Amino acid sequence: MSGDDAGQAAPVPAGETPALFTGRRWFIPSALLHELDPDAARAGRRPRRTARDWVVDFSCFLLAVLVGALSADALSHNRHVPEGLAVVDQLIGALACAAVWLRRRRPLGLAVAMTAVTFVSDTAGGAGLIALFTLAVHRPFRYVAWVGGINAAMVPLYYWVRPDPDVPYLVSVPFAVLLTVATVGWGMFVRAKRQLMVSLRDRARRAETEARLRAEQAQRLAREAIAREMHDVLAHRLTLLSVHAGALEFRPDAPPAETARAAGVIRESAHEALQDLREIIGVLRAGEPDDTGRPQPTLAALDTLVAESREAGMKVALDHRVEDAAAVPPSVGRTAYRIAQEGLTNARKHAPGAEVTVTVTGGPGTGLTVCVHNPPPEGEVPHVPGSGQGLIGLTERATLAGGRLAHGHTPEGGFEVRAWLPWG
Repeated sequence: MSGDDAGQAAPVPAGETPALFTGRRWFIPSALLHELDPDAARAGRRPRRTARDWVVDFSCFLLAVLVGALSADALSHNRHVPEGLAVVDQLIGALACAAVWLRRRRPLGLAVAMTAVTFVSDTAGGAGLIALFTLAVHRPFRYVAWVGGINAAMVPLYYWVRPDPDVPYLVSVPFAVLLTVATVGWGMFVRAKRQLMVSLRDRARRAETEARLRAEQAQRLAREAIAREMHDVLAHRLTLLSVHAGALEFRPDAPPAETARAAGVIRESAHEALQDLREIIGVLRAGEPDDTGRPQPTLAALDTLVAESREAGMKVALDHRVEDAAAVPPSVGRTAYRIAQEGLTNARKHAPGAEVTVTVTGGPGTGLTVCVHNPPPEGEVPHVPGSGQGLIGLTERATLAGGRLAHGHTPEGGFEVRAWLPWG
């Protein structure tokens, strides 16, 4: 048997019909196909019968006719029933069998009508059971309980008014009630199985959606990490380029040796920036973390960073109080390096000419403290677009490492970035 209401499942978005229902549609009840067809749900059209539905409906019709024929034969041998009443009974039974074809479109109305018809017609009994079964498949339990309860309650009255000449009353009534309950139970079982299929479909669709969201979130986090890395690395290189290019622009009469040194720094910085950019693009293409290529900077590379800044013309004082920099965990050292790098970059942009102090202290158990401080700049400094983005990234980087970062202006008008990182 089949129905057209397999449960109150949410409609499936367009383009998400499971592949299970694309190759064997003829074998699937139209109720399930209607639930899984988004176009049909939006258009509001009735589900079309599949080949399976036609076979089932024709079988139901033949079953109703067969039960009606057996009842008509028994009725003809019942001497308590007049011939005219038997003819009327058979005519009503024939109409009830024909009404079985309407069971998909009007399951509730047909079941209610058959409740009254089967009370006055013996030959309509098969059609009444099929209508009750269809109601149990099509509609929620509250409708089935009312109609099925009324059918069961009318059984004793029916056999009291029209007793069976061959079967005792105390046997006919329990058998008919049991048959009614079995029909309702079978229909509810079919409905529950179809609701389970629809719920499993919805669960699989939700799992696919959650997996896609997790993949998108992982991609977003990876892009944010790459963006932070690009900002930390390229901003430092490009500010070096800007400082030396500006020096060449404003001092065209500089000595050849100084010009050559500035050009060398520009060439080296451009080469390093291109190399960093190439590695980051390689990560984007591969879609994996950069486990190959140049090693990531650690705290031991802080001296080289300060030397590069001094070559660019900055005044940098390094106060390095960590005795064994190699003992610092790589992740902590890399974070400390990026904090110092961003601090020097910001000082170069916002306080040109000021002396910058970089202080690194700490040890195992107490943590690692990094401080970058610069006094207020001399004179007015033009506003730099995009200011503050690097500090936001640094704060997030320090938080992810289990530490904390604070930044702001000092009482004398300078600026300070201070971070603490765990060193267990």
